[in-house]
Amino acid sequence: MTIKKSILFLIVFILAFIAVTCATRSHEFVEIDSAVQQENFTMAIEGIRRGQERRRSLYNERDAILLFLDKGLLEHYAGNWETSFADLQNAERLIEEAFTRSLTQGFLTYIINDNTREYPGEDFEDIYINIFNALNFYQMGNMESALVEIRKLTISSGKLNMLARRHEFVDPNTGANLNEMVSRETGVSQLPDTIAVNFSNSALARYLSVLFYQATGDIDSARIEYEQIHRAFSANRDIYRHQIPSAVEASRTQNIPRGMARLNVLAFSGLSPVKEEQMLIHYIPFPISTMASLSLPILVNRPNQVTRIEVIVEGADSFNLELLEDMGAVIEETYKARFASIFIKTYIRSILKHVTAGVAARQVERRHGTFAGILTLVGGFIFAQATERADIRMSRFLPNHAHIGGINLDPGTYSVIINYYNGNSVIANEHKEVTVNSGRLNLLQSVNLR
Repeated sequence: MTIKKSILFLIVFILAFIAVTCATRSHEFVEIDSAVQQENFTMAIEGIRRGQERRRSLYNERDAILLFLDKGLLEHYAGNWETSFADLQNAERLIEEAFTRSLTQGFLTYIINDNTREYPGEDFEDIYINIFNALNFYQMGNMESALVEIRKLTISSGKLNMLARRHEFVDPNTGANLNEMVSRETGVSQLPDTIAVNFSNSALARYLSVLFYQATGDIDSARIEYEQIHRAFSANRDIYRHQIPSAVEASRTQNIPRGMARLNVLAFSGLSPVKEEQMLIHYIPFPISTMASLSLPILVNRPNQVTRIEVIVEGADSFNLELLEDMGAVIEETYKARFASIFIKTYIRSILKHVTAGVAARQVERRHGTFAGILTLVGGFIFAQATERADIRMSRFLPNHAHIGGINLDPGTYSVIINYYNGNSVIANEHKEVTVNSGRLNLLQSVNLR
């Protein structure tokens, strides 16, 4: 076997070894994930607290946004509205500050990997922060502040409009060209499509706007937001593949019989997709023929057990909730818009690392001989692969689906049971005592992340 072939064999072996032995830190969330599945959100929050006290903290300084976002969501599910608001507000503030991060962080991402920079947050995380904070304010009885949070998304200069503008010039052929390149270089063709983002309106945000405006007596604004729900469904077909829930029309003030009150129910179910690292092998013909790998963050769906949600109101009819927003689809759609830049950056970084190793090896070989050059080359390739880690950071605790429903009732106090089904079996239920008042918003919220 020639020296060149021996080196190639050694490099491929090292790459395979590193790919097998290097694991993500997802195992560190096992205890917290288990508590979430058991709906013990207080225990999950405590798990984060303990994780931060370890010598190697669960969220390091570069992951401050994730710490506040994950904890804020869990605090919301636990009913700790004020603490949830404070955490989510901190996450939103840090996301805004991420736009002014130093150029040094961007430079290091081309030398080592994207994990060297502070996590800047994803578009979908920034959107849902305001939705959950609007719900926090509603639960605290502050309707005006709830509307402020929703308006951050829905006004003409809001986040939804800015998201559409930021991605409106993406070439629609980019995804096809990228996948063709990936297939040619690696033989893999299962990467996400990369297209102009087709999400510019959130039915969930608009629905909450309708309810909040009606509660404050601004019927004209509520009418405009109601029309925006229909526009969201018609303009975002890749996300809203289902029919507009009948509960949307039924929740409008003019459709509630005189003397009765409307009980609106909002339930979140399942866990949204998360990023996982996928290794792709590609060929680099220079400065020495070799195989290298790309580490890419790919969205992967998590198992969702809930197939139906039933609401039983004591002394009244039972009804099933309807899907309003597929939050997992929103996440996939907004992530597609920037996947091309992630791939291209990773590809360039991999080539630069290997070219640098080759150039350095030749310099060492001229000065110190062939063996020293070989060691330098192999060491450089090991460094290139060992530092090539995909940035799989994102919130772990966003729901996958948002469901709505409701019923018209005589004012009074009711016992409500919310059953979560998988097929014909009830896998979880929640009991609540609800006071329904006429002339005000009665919004009952439930969550099951199975």
